[in-house]
Amino acid sequence: MATFLYRLGRLAFRRRHFVALIWVALLTLAGFAAASAPAASNTSFSVPGTEAQKAFDLLEQRFPGMSADGGNARVVFKAPAGEKMTDAANRDAAQKTVEELGEGSEVASVADPYKADAVSKDGTIAYASVKYKVPGMELQDGTREALEDAAQDARDAGLTVEVGGDALQAQPETGAGEIIGIAVAAVVLVITFGSLLAAGLPLLTALIGVGIGVSAITALASALDLGSTTSTLASMIGLAVGIDYALFVLSRYRTELAEGREREEAAGRAVGTAGSAVVFAGLTVVIALVGLSVVNMPMLTKMGLAAAGTVAIAVLIALTMIPALLGYAGRRVKPAGEKSRFLGGARAARKAASAKVKPNMGTRWARFVVRRPIAVLLLGIVGLGAAAIPATSMDLGIGDDSSLPTSTTQRRAYDLLSDGFGPGFNGPLVVVVDAKASDDPDAAFKQVGDDIKGLENVATVTPAAPNKAGDTATITVIPDSEPSAVTTEDLVYAIRDAGTDIKADTDADVLVTGTTAMNIDVAQKLNDALMPYLALVVGLAFLLLIVVFRSILVPLKAALGFLLSVMAALGAVVAVFQWGWMADLVGVDETRPIVAIMPIFLIGVVFGLAMDYEVFLVTRMREAYIHGEKPSQAVVTGFNHGARVVTAAAVIMIAVFAGFVGSSEAMVKMIGFGLAIAVFFDAFIVRMAIVPAVLALLGKKAWWLPKWLDRVLPNVDVEGEGLRTQGDRTHASGSPGSGDAKGAGSDEGHGLVKV
Repeated sequence: MATFLYRLGRLAFRRRHFVALIWVALLTLAGFAAASAPAASNTSFSVPGTEAQKAFDLLEQRFPGMSADGGNARVVFKAPAGEKMTDAANRDAAQKTVEELGEGSEVASVADPYKADAVSKDGTIAYASVKYKVPGMELQDGTREALEDAAQDARDAGLTVEVGGDALQAQPETGAGEIIGIAVAAVVLVITFGSLLAAGLPLLTALIGVGIGVSAITALASALDLGSTTSTLASMIGLAVGIDYALFVLSRYRTELAEGREREEAAGRAVGTAGSAVVFAGLTVVIALVGLSVVNMPMLTKMGLAAAGTVAIAVLIALTMIPALLGYAGRRVKPAGEKSRFLGGARAARKAASAKVKPNMGTRWARFVVRRPIAVLLLGIVGLGAAAIPATSMDLGIGDDSSLPTSTTQRRAYDLLSDGFGPGFNGPLVVVVDAKASDDPDAAFKQVGDDIKGLENVATVTPAAPNKAGDTATITVIPDSEPSAVTTEDLVYAIRDAGTDIKADTDADVLVTGTTAMNIDVAQKLNDALMPYLALVVGLAFLLLIVVFRSILVPLKAALGFLLSVMAALGAVVAVFQWGWMADLVGVDETRPIVAIMPIFLIGVVFGLAMDYEVFLVTRMREAYIHGEKPSQAVVTGFNHGARVVTAAAVIMIAVFAGFVGSSEAMVKMIGFGLAIAVFFDAFIVRMAIVPAVLALLGKKAWWLPKWLDRVLPNVDVEGEGLRTQGDRTHASGSPGSGDAKGAGSDEGHGLVKV
């Protein structure tokens, strides 16, 4: 592989005009497709294989025109102090509002609170239910404005009015944090490379890659039912890995220049060595993201595939566009250790030439770890273990209006309904009775209602509402407890258990759905899928890393280190978002359950990113080891070459992910924080401390591989062993870049010059 990539890097360097044209054309084509594509609808949320989803599908089939997936709004009225909603003036104001709410082409129905028994027992609170023909995120601006205007008219009449439901749900906004993250990345790159031009190359290529990926997602969004969160997460991951992959290739290029190689040869060797690591690191990320499909949740699958696509684009750009741009840059990209005049490089170079070379910080740290591996190992494990403790009390849920800030009208509507109708009113359970196979459907409907009334934690059971055919009915059950309470979950399972006996007596199927039931089913489905997912992803990546490192213990250590970092990251997420520790620092207004898909998505993404650092850092150690260095010295050499770059890559990733914490979307905010803290734990504690400590303790055993397995495994040559004589052969053959600058332009532009 190294030889193939070496040739690819040299080809891209020589044919830079052609390579740059291809990528610019792809960006233009993707942008045009995105601009001309129909507007994407909000992605539908479905969880195949769950009872809640089965009931939802049955409702759409047996109750046509019900608009089961349509948006909804609850306009909640509260009478002034000392008055009731049943007073004539307040009643007239509410009914006038109901008439206004019924206007509009997207309104399916409006329930009058005085006809629908939607007035609290004390008469102070009432609500009108509005059902729309289209999902809430797809409502036209005029429909939302009409809803807000109707509520304002009721306020002008003296009532307190709040609006709940999803009709006023806005598209998530990322905020300025993403721009700040890119700015931090730019600063880190300038410090790392000491050159504005060199720092700009990874940013430029990453933005081009993300532009192509996100534009492609936008173009396909309508056809493939991709939501806004899909492109947001794809851009988050694509931007981070795009910068990192370009950073590693560019850093290796500068190292090759510092060793005296000419620019085309240096570009080829950089792609052949660091590019090999990029390929395998990218493969681990892609495996982790594509593996999300085993959960069998369409939304999670689409998010994973879209993000995997952006990662694949980032790998291709690092292998082709970076060497092409290096050809354009020419001598303006300096060898490692030499800085630009802009940053006082000439003076620094003279000073370095006259002074004894001092080991860099990575080298000094590695030597410290090698001398005290047990202490460093124990400290790292204990620290991550302590951070992981909150994860043991993690509560999962999809989230509802109770998790919104109290400044929002949706949250205030939620609180008013809880005050007027009980804590369980905001999480009703919808029981669907399929009596198509029953001899007496009406008797089945009555038995279901009677049995549910006899269960614990039941506040209200509405009469059965059959469809036109009379073979299916819905029964609404209001629990005594709030939606997120354990007793509410117990009630869902109790109704389902009762349905088994009812099935035996009446041949009627009893299904429970609704938001609360869906939350429970999603959490259970994700829990069931977690171990198969881990087995698949970690297993495939473990095999891949065996091929890369030709070792058993190094991949095993990499996987165990990942488990430590991801558990610590989940603990930090729980501490901030669920417990409220330091919540103000990340803009968390209200504590909430952890979004149900968060843990498995975090595991997938963090595993891929963790393997990035493992591959980049440990391949340099293996390269030194197979070239004759002792195991402990190989660790130091690996840090000497890779620690600075890995540190810069980690800081950049943390900055990019942290930028998404400013999103108004709870899931994006949570994932942005989780990824940022996970990268911190994995890069600076696991890869920078635990990994060298373990390798120092293992010594030569770290690189042990059974002889029979060594013969079976393909030799992918990630270390670039096959390139040791490649440069001499190409130099002897007089290939372009070995001295002449044929067709390369001037030295100051993009010419091929000796270092």
